[in-house]
Amino acid sequence: MSVLDPERRAWCAQAVGHEFKDESLLLEALTHTTYANEHPKARANERLEFLGDSVVGMVIAAHLYAQFPDLPEGELTRIRAAVVCEPSLASRARALGLGQRMRFGRGEAVTGRDRDSTLSDGFEALVGALYLDGGLEAAQRFVLRELGPLVEAARQGQVRVDYKTQLQERLQREGAMAPEYRLLLEEGPAHLKRFQVGVYYQGTLLGTGWGRNKKEAEQEAARQALTGEHRPG
Repeated sequence: MSVLDPERRAWCAQAVGHEFKDESLLLEALTHTTYANEHPKARANERLEFLGDSVVGMVIAAHLYAQFPDLPEGELTRIRAAVVCEPSLASRARALGLGQRMRFGRGEAVTGRDRDSTLSDGFEALVGALYLDGGLEAAQRFVLRELGPLVEAARQGQVRVDYKTQLQERLQREGAMAPEYRLLLEEGPAHLKRFQVGVYYQGTLLGTGWGRNKKEAEQEAARQALTGEHRPG
């Protein structure tokens, strides 16, 4: 017996380009935690989101590795961060009409349907469902179709990444407090100032960055914290 209504099934076939053998996976991907809280038999999409997050990152990383054999690791990391980020995933989810097909609890249905974090999580959950239902090939085909066009724009610096927001969102998802940014060094004449900023969490230095102003240095410090480039010493 089918678990999907005809409207969601038709949307998936047309917008996603996949017919699920196990439709319960798609329904789970479209189920927000608030809906599952109100309907005990429903499964929220958080586990699929966890899986999809890794699949999206791996697909884009493999694509970049193959497409740009001469780019160094740091540049590949920068491009991946610009492509695989909450605003990009939410934008593609919005274009797919994903929010309109998701199931929400009564209160969340009003405000959450167009929230970037919800749409980004939903996109990753959908990728996780595609991976389980159709294997890596199905997930890869969808991810590259949706995010592939952003790669060249990101390579040319046309996709701006807010690393500070990404870092704060990651820490908040883990239940942590907001990071703290400290000015470490200021050097150069007035017209050629350079600033070094460190980003700390609970007294631990996560990353440092240089910039022509404090905001630029903070972004670089947050990028290092996200990518794990900072080495204590």
